[in-house]
Amino acid sequence: MMDWKERFKPEVRELVSSVEMKIQTKLNEIDDQVTFNQAKVLEAFQKEKVAEEHLNGTTGYGYDDIGRDVLERVYADIFKTESALVRSQFVSGTHTISSTFFGILRPGDKLLYATGMPYDTIQEVVGIVGEKGQGSLKDFGIGFDYVGLNEKGKVNYQELQRKLTEDVKVVAIQRSRGYSARSSFTVAEIKEMIEQIKQINPNVYIFIDNCYGEFSETLEPTEVGADIMAGSLIKNAGGGIAQTGGYVVGKEKLVNLVANRLTNVGAGKEEGASLGSLRRMFQGLFMAPEVTGAAIKGAIFESGILEECGVSVSPKWNDARTDLIQSVNFGKKESMIKFAQMIQKNSPIDSYVKPEPSDMAGYEDKVIMAAGTFVQGASIEFSADGPIRAPYTLYIQGGLTYSQVKIAITSAVQATFF
Repeated sequence: MMDWKERFKPEVRELVSSVEMKIQTKLNEIDDQVTFNQAKVLEAFQKEKVAEEHLNGTTGYGYDDIGRDVLERVYADIFKTESALVRSQFVSGTHTISSTFFGILRPGDKLLYATGMPYDTIQEVVGIVGEKGQGSLKDFGIGFDYVGLNEKGKVNYQELQRKLTEDVKVVAIQRSRGYSARSSFTVAEIKEMIEQIKQINPNVYIFIDNCYGEFSETLEPTEVGADIMAGSLIKNAGGGIAQTGGYVVGKEKLVNLVANRLTNVGAGKEEGASLGSLRRMFQGLFMAPEVTGAAIKGAIFESGILEECGVSVSPKWNDARTDLIQSVNFGKKESMIKFAQMIQKNSPIDSYVKPEPSDMAGYEDKVIMAAGTFVQGASIEFSADGPIRAPYTLYIQGGLTYSQVKIAITSAVQATFF
């Protein structure tokens, strides 16, 4: 077998070598961060005395599921919260977020997003897009508003103060950029948001959409004042091993309300069979710092090499990172599609499939999605997607290993730019 670099043109090999030299110091910083977060996870496992018996599941109602209960205590330890709800019954990050909103909010309340318009799928949950009468927050008489970001893509605090009216019960912060042009918000920025919001109204609940953010810094938003937070197990927290599920962590009274929404009042956290999912959920959580670090290192490489190819990237290779997402503005529809197709071609699963833009539930524009993943839709695995709309931005995320990301991105760069 030839060396992997031999499949590339000399000028591409030279580009890869120069980029790797440039980013090495940044990669070393990520290695230090991984070790910090790995120690945090290991200590939580040790504190809760995780044992073989906790890896087995329950059936039926799921009463007395000691493994499930210990897993939730481990999550609460890691995220420094009073309680946690970690269940395979959550089907996506959007489902955990939706369950949180419906659990806490009541008719007449209002939800306010402080970080601009929320992610596309959440727009249907709150009821600003999609058909009426489908069960959105709007259908239940729950209000929604958002604070537009300022010209720098940051929180507009003057507008926030104006919109933070007495009927606002929950202020939501979306950590990751989603399909927007703005940068993702760091934990330090989120801490400032929380402090400003609590000064205006100390009684409002602050919710964090933490999708793509877990273990990408050494602090989590619940460590700087967030009341409740949600995420998906087929993103960072599942470590590429969990096959489905989501989590909610935060104040006990709020987590209990979400549990009542997920199951029913009277059952709450006490029901919900874990079946055969616990071993993968425990192991995925343990692997999460390492896998998240590999994905971030891959994103740094992506940014470094694509910037050299003359396209607009965000974040830049040496910027501070707070999630997995690397956005690339190709400017041309054809380049965006070609690049996504090459990522699919260099995936371990369905490498022979050629993705094309198509309609997708929850999105208004056609979407192209390259996702040759072991777990369907797992964003912690290497994938790329984006709506087909100007400026033709592809959102690249994940990567179980840094090496696979490097090979795939180099192949896509050669096919698209050389």
